Amino acid sequence: MEKLWMKNLRKIDPYVPGEQSKNKNIVKINANENPYPPSPEVEKVLKNFSSKNLRLYPDANAFSLKKAIADYYGVEVKNVFLGNGSDDVIAVAFQALFNSDLPVVYPDLTYSFYPVWCSLFNIPYKNYPVGDDFRINVEDYKEPNGGVIIPNPNAPTSLGEGLDFVEKLMEYNSDSVVIIDEAYVDFGGVSSVPLIKKYENLLITNTFSKSRSLAGMRIGFAIGSETLISVLEAVKNSYNSYTVDSVSIEAGKASMLDDRYFKETCKKIIATRERVTAEMREMGFKVLDSCANFIFATKDDMSMKDMFEYLKTKDVYIRYFSVPRIENYVRISIGSDDEMDIFLKELKGYVKK
Repeated sequence: MEKLWMKNLRKIDPYVPGEQSKNKNIVKINANENPYPPSPEVEKVLKNFSSKNLRLYPDANAFSLKKAIADYYGVEVKNVFLGNGSDDVIAVAFQALFNSDLPVVYPDLTYSFYPVWCSLFNIPYKNYPVGDDFRINVEDYKEPNGGVIIPNPNAPTSLGEGLDFVEKLMEYNSDSVVIIDEAYVDFGGVSSVPLIKKYENLLITNTFSKSRSLAGMRIGFAIGSETLISVLEAVKNSYNSYTVDSVSIEAGKASMLDDRYFKETCKKIIATRERVTAEMREMGFKVLDSCANFIFATKDDMSMKDMFEYLKTKDVYIRYFSVPRIENYVRISIGSDDEMDIFLKELKGYVKK
């Protein structure tokens, strides 16, 4: 018999991250992590950071890191918000900016955390199906809504849209807050940050986890109008004023200032992605044109679930989604060239079976 107090517990289906194996000797290309280490400037910060500083609270406003981000993107510090990873930033944004009786809208195939947040915060939501080519149809987003969130590039499909798409989206949603999630934009996408000066209701979110190799630091940020940022700050400061720790502030700033290293590693990942895409297509796979640090692929005459399970037996971990419309697709993060060579070798072995 269920105890009465148990009826008051939250019941929710949580987000499920990529599988984390305890075996460290694997090719782990299932979580969209960066295969390269952070900037050498970050390593210097970690070596020189005094543990004595940890007795003190970090700067609640993380001004130095905000300033580095603002300078990089050509905005003001007042246009930058920071959080504990972009998931934290977007969760705050859902609470702060989506407070209408109308549903928040986003594509049916997209980041699977969005419906979790909607359920957690009791936000109504509605999906618009992407096309058979997995493209988002901007014309779907004309209807009145309580807010819009779209990843660009989208995940898990890897497809990116241009500024003309975002401009039209903004024209259709002048009465709603629009969030563009740019977690993967540095790998070939087009950033909408320049548009925040034109649209006060536009918020751009991003992360240090992907292109800056700092997934373990949990640094996320948003760029938007002073109006939106001030509301995000108010909500954040209502439950946790210190979302970014002292080490992360210094490491994030060092990473942001090392533009040369950042661009070099992004270029390497893009080159590896294009090479792997070409080789998989030669094997008969359909691979979408990726603007991210992963590829989305299928093969009509082959079970992607079986392939996923087979590769695990070879210590190669990719991502499979048991989701309608994409149940025969896999998502493959781009690792180092050596890792992707192992992946391709094992993949060829499976195809020839």
